[in-house]
Amino acid sequence: MVLGRVVHYAFDAALLSTVVAGVRRTSGFSPDASAISDPTLRTVAEKFLGVGETIFDVVQASAVNSSYFKRDPRK
Repeated sequence: MVLGRVVHYAFDAALLSTVVAGVRRTSGFSPDASAISDPTLRTVAEKFLGVGETIFDVVQASAVNSSYFKRDPRK
């Protein structure tokens, strides 16, 4: 029961971090981790955002190399 809850929260955190990475890639806006005064919390925030960047890179590479996705020309 507790393990399932921990896995659920970890998945939610990874999903949120990936969405933030996608927003950063498409709009250029991202959270300012340097505004966090506590060095430990700043490091955790940077790692959290880094996980999202990694997941986003893997998903993007999979989509680029997949025959199920195609690039739409920009208008």
